[in-house]
Amino acid sequence: MAECGRKALSLMEAARSRYESLQISDDVFGESGDDSSENPFYSTSGDSNSENYTSESNGDEQRSDDMAGNELGGPPGSVSNIQAEEEGWTDTLREITVPPFKDTCGPAQKMPATASAIDFFQLFVPDNAIQNMVTQTNMYAKKFQERFGSDEGWCNVTLSEMKAFLGYVTSTSIHRCESVLSIWSSGFYSNKSIALIMTQSRFEKILKYFHIVAFRSSQTSNGLYKIQPFLDSLQQSLECSFRPSQTQVLHEPLIDEDPVFITTCTERELRKRKKRKFSLWVRQCTATGFICQVYVHLKEGAGPDSLDTLKNKPQLHSLVAKQLCQNLSGKNSIIFTGPSITSLNLFEEFEKKDIYCCGLLSSRKSDCTGLPQSMLTNHDAPQRRGQYKTKMKGNMSLICWYNKGHFRFLTNAYSPSKQEINVTLLGVIIKRKSGEVPCPLAVEAFAAHLSYICKYDDKYSKYFIFHKPNKTWQQVFWLTISIVINNAYIQYKMSDAYHMKRYSRAQFGERLVRELLGLEDCSPTQ
Repeated sequence: MAECGRKALSLMEAARSRYESLQISDDVFGESGDDSSENPFYSTSGDSNSENYTSESNGDEQRSDDMAGNELGGPPGSVSNIQAEEEGWTDTLREITVPPFKDTCGPAQKMPATASAIDFFQLFVPDNAIQNMVTQTNMYAKKFQERFGSDEGWCNVTLSEMKAFLGYVTSTSIHRCESVLSIWSSGFYSNKSIALIMTQSRFEKILKYFHIVAFRSSQTSNGLYKIQPFLDSLQQSLECSFRPSQTQVLHEPLIDEDPVFITTCTERELRKRKKRKFSLWVRQCTATGFICQVYVHLKEGAGPDSLDTLKNKPQLHSLVAKQLCQNLSGKNSIIFTGPSITSLNLFEEFEKKDIYCCGLLSSRKSDCTGLPQSMLTNHDAPQRRGQYKTKMKGNMSLICWYNKGHFRFLTNAYSPSKQEINVTLLGVIIKRKSGEVPCPLAVEAFAAHLSYICKYDDKYSKYFIFHKPNKTWQQVFWLTISIVINNAYIQYKMSDAYHMKRYSRAQFGERLVRELLGLEDCSPTQ
């Protein structure tokens, strides 16, 4: 027992030290900033709780869910106290131990100290992938002109031109501008230092015909057929180039419009912006921020994973989680999930594959099938901050924790500690303004690891490529290229090359742009 407690405590120390060193507000689920009052997890208002974390639900959905829950005495799918006892839920708690992690963390290959920014970028987008873009772009241009007439200003694109094309678009992640074409303008957003490599008219021609898959196969029904080969290749590169830590998070990264653009454009321009037709989910290492896998879901269409073919959102999110974790079997990884993914059935299925989970639970957004109603309904009796109750079923713990609102967690990765059983297993949520709030170990682990991801998103999402095409496949492509560059920088920081020349993220991006353009002798701005 004592040894188990020491192991659990040691697992938390690394996460806790990262959490304490973030130097940001205690923001786990919302936007980071100077004040955490808008964060439901740490809100000081008495009516704030985990049920407020329902950004994907509108009012009508919430009202219908409430009505359904009231008729059954709890959320849809939840079971009565008697049925819960029959199915194995009990107040008797016992300690659990997650087996040791069966992998190492870090880059899969050692890069030389002389490696450049483009060397790290090409761990994920090698020359053969760029050459395929060249071939498909030329094929599409030829077919287009056969159908709509010749284009006298066009000549086949080359590998070096395609790299320069990628470099120009990538430059918008470092030097924000209203259009990539502003590089050649005479205005504020012009960039004369790189504009001379390619003329604006040539860039526009390549942009017009740019393709990754020129023609649709008669046997494919995938709505992302124009980019799927690139996504498949990228996934192999992500898996081969880096080994994540034991703890990882499934979530949707910050990919919203740049706030500066939103505040400066007119209402008419905002209405013209088309809503994204896809959602992008990732599996991300909580020790480094490296994104290990990407999953793109089309919100509409006839594909096998489109929402039209699935019965409900929990079914969709379960599919997303299974796709993102398909390569983790047998490694004893610990996965943190948000309310939309957390479910008893999914966690039990993962446990059979030696994948352990810790997730925030919401009666509105989560699949509550098989969970006891008594743990999912709020009680009128006043409670003090840090108070919690727990039920167990096998290795699965359902925790209801109070902190100016009720927060529920489902986990099989952390012992459901009770103070009288083992004081050392009680965690502490650090809150600067009002002292410390005691909590179970699972709650502290969730807060620590999610805070690190929030910090990562706040820091690196501002380096996403600013070019905003209208076509869905191009939006997905440039978004994944942004993720690739952030991953490349993480690889660079963990290599010997970082000790030779210490570039910031902005300097690394600027260096990559110049190397793609063939200006290797130019140094990044100091």
